[in-house]
Formats: sequence, C-alpha cells, structure tokens
Amino acid sequence: MATNKPITIGGSTVKPGERSSINIPVADLYTGASLPMPVQVVCGRRAGPVLFVSAAIHGDELNGVEIIRRLLKRKNLETIRGTLIAVPVVNVHGFLDLSRYLPDRRDLNRSFPGSAKGSIAARMANIFVKEIVSKADYGLDLHTGAINRSNLPQIRANLDDPTTMAMARAFGTPVIMNSQIRDGSLRACAAERGFPVLVYEAGEALRFDEFSIRAGLQGVLKVMRHIGMLPASKTRSTLVPVIAESTSWVRAPFSGVVSKKVTLGTRVVKGQSLAVVGDPLGDEEETIPAPFDGIVIGRNNLPLAHEGDALFNIAAFKSVSKAETKVETFAASHGQ
Repeated sequence: MATNKPITIGGSTVKPGERSSINIPVADLYTGASLPMPVQVVCGRRAGPVLFVSAAIHGDELNGVEIIRRLLKRKNLETIRGTLIAVPVVNVHGFLDLSRYLPDRRDLNRSFPGSAKGSIAARMANIFVKEIVSKADYGLDLHTGAINRSNLPQIRANLDDPTTMAMARAFGTPVIMNSQIRDGSLRACAAERGFPVLVYEAGEALRFDEFSIRAGLQGVLKVMRHIGMLPASKTRSTLVPVIAESTSWVRAPFSGVVSKKVTLGTRVVKGQSLAVVGDPLGDEEETIPAPFDGIVIGRNNLPLAHEGDALFNIAAFKSVSKAETKVETFAASHGQ
C-alpha cells in the first residue's frame, strides 16, 4: 500500500501517521489580540484523498461545529487513508459575535476566492482558499438555516456532475437538491478548481439540534467511506435520497400572529393549510395554503410575521409519497 504524503498548512507540516492542531492567523481584534482559525489535520499513514470538512462559514451556524468536534473524537480516524482537514470555525469573528457576518457586515460565503489586500471578508476567504481549499480533493461544508429558521437535513450540490451526485447520494440525507452555484461562494470557488463540495443544511442558527448533528456526523463518515478514506460499512444503507424537482418559499399574506403551523418534514397537498395568520385581537384570520404537493424542508419558527416574510420552504418531487417515506425512515434511523 502506498504511503501518504505529508501536508503543509499554516506553515506546519504534518507527516503520515501524525495528527496536529494548527492555528492559522486571521485579522486581529481591535485590541490587537491575535485571532486564529483553528484547524486539525489527520494525516493517515496510507495514501488516499484529501478531504476538508468546514463549519461556521456563517458564524452563527453552530451544528457543524459540534459535528466536527464529534468527528475528531472518532477512533477510526487513526486508520484513515489520505488526509482529513477539519475546520470547525471558519468565520471566527462571526463566531465570537454570534453573527452570520464578519465585522464589515460582509457574508464570507459570497467573498471567495478573496484577496490578500481586500476587505476583512476577502482576506479571510483568501486565507481559507490558500491554506485549505488548494490542498483538497473533496469538501464538505456544514450549514444550518438562518436565525429562527430550521432546515430539514438536506444536501445542496451540483448534481449535474456525476462525482458530486455520487457523493450526495452517499451522504444519505432523505432530500438532495440540484442547487445553483452562487458567485463568491465556497462551492463556486471549489468548482473553478475542479473538485466537488457538498453543502449540508440542517437545523437552525444559534442552536444545537441533536437530530441534525447525529445525521450530519453519519453523513460525513459515509462520504469518507465512499471516497475510500475509511473501510466500507458492513451494513449497507437502504436509504436512497430523492431529488427535489424544485423548491419555493411561501410568504405571509399580511402581518400578524402565526399559529397552527405544520412541522418540518410534513407532507402537504395543494391547498392544505400550512398555518393561520391573524391580527392580535383575533378578529381577522387567514389560512395560508400550500401552493403545490410537497414536503416542508424549511420553516420559520417565529410566531410573528410581517407581510411578505418567508414562512415555509416547500420542495416538490416526482413522487411526494416516496419522499415522505424517505423522510420518515431517515428520522426513525436517527432517533427523531
């Protein structure tokens, strides 16, 4: 079996059979105190692919941080082929501030590939590309919904690419989506360099969701087996994800109090009530109908809404009943 190659990140070289925690300097705080991006590298003894797993590109999206913490405690990492680069907190400034954004109010996931002489967001993106992305063959980027919005565990990726499609299926969420690549995103940056990145979306910002964390950890391990970093599982997964044909947000028809909401993962039929919105006195109420048959894959958790606020993200499928079965099976297998 071929020996793995050493890898150098942040000026530190990690040799085959070694495991090292590395602090990559990013922009200092106002006080002049240094602020590092924490990275752990597991360099296997045997040759194999280089995979990065990243979280908190949006600093308030915390589930991925816990997924990576648990991943790094797995004993089977001692026997991996290739190299794992784990970055639990990419946007360290946003993480400290419990904010999606950087101090300059820019979205890091719209700032790639960045610039060494640009804004704080551009510089952080540039560092991540130089130190992490440029060394990798595959990538997994872990996200959640925004503040007060929950996402059903789902994979977003360029499914037109066969390699990416195979990875998405291997991850094993019940729903995968052929998501358009947005300019300035990490996925766009990776695509330009010719390697696949999956985006895992699950749960809500600023909250740990045990279901989403367990599912995410298992998904990462499944991808590692799929690309040959870990031995294949002896038990074959029976869950084959379904691909969403389209998704659409349903918005509040007017401002008011929102009640009687359907739950995340619910199968709905066209015209079915998703929720009721009414004024504070209860004199006027209006039912919000489902625009088509589908599955609720995103949900606004606030009981209050302004006119036009996004309340439910509905995914359409060729077979909604099949998608419903996948969601139920997935939830049961992860203790939901």
